[in-house]
Amino acid sequence: MRKDRNLKKVILPPDPVYQSQIVSKAINMIMWDGKKQLAQKIFYRAMDLVAQKSGKPPLEVFLDALKNIAPTIELKTRKIGGSNYQVPVEASPERKETLSLRWLVMFSRRRTEKTIVEALACEIMDAYNNTGLSIKKRNETIKTAESNKAFAYFRF
Repeated sequence: MRKDRNLKKVILPPDPVYQSQIVSKAINMIMWDGKKQLAQKIFYRAMDLVAQKSGKPPLEVFLDALKNIAPTIELKTRKIGGSNYQVPVEASPERKETLSLRWLVMFSRRRTEKTIVEALACEIMDAYNNTGLSIKKRNETIKTAESNKAFAYFRF
């Protein structure tokens, strides 16, 4: 297990179209087998679909969707006396961003639309409208954290 907690954060260069680091992270999460150009093509086409569906700037819709998905509390497993407890912990801003991107990409891959571009665009629009699987996951996490509030004194 890693003891050194003072690791330097890797600063990603912003993406070429929107000049945003969050978009860069999203593209990296979409990427499989190092095929970054394919991931960029998927993301930018999905953003074009979002712009068509919403009629608003796609980056604004994407960032609002991420804010809607971001959980306020996360659960961390803590082993105490031979049993594991799910301890609710407040999520840091970086962790909120990471979880919301992860859930957005994961649930867009599970969707049954014809292409991943359509699935990603639909998941972004659903998250923007506070519906969809990623919002459901956030609500489940918050509900579980509420029920495990009794274990909050085990906090790290």
